[in-house]
Amino acid sequence: MKVAVRLIGALAAIAATGFSFVAEAGDAKAGKQIAERWCQSCHAIGANQPTAVTEAPPFATIARKPDFDEAKVAAFLLTPHPKMPDIGLSRESAADLAAFIASQK
Repeated sequence: MKVAVRLIGALAAIAATGFSFVAEAGDAKAGKQIAERWCQSCHAIGANQPTAVTEAPPFATIARKPDFDEAKVAAFLLTPHPKMPDIGLSRESAADLAAFIASQK
């Protein structure tokens, strides 16, 4: 029993440390540069830009979702997804891009 409690405590500590970047605020200006380089070929990253791919929602649509959470978006961007290319973002870059998306509300 004590081993299980220690294991759960250790896993909680690892999870908290592993996701500590989420608490850090991203730099929306740096995120815009990432979006211009990697995202705008599919997503509308600004107010007056058309969406290039119908399955790729505009950043403003993503940012306006009622359950939008910048930290969750940053974590999402770090995992490969079938319809999105793996652009190999660092944690800092993912936080920056998530901050830019949040700025599109």
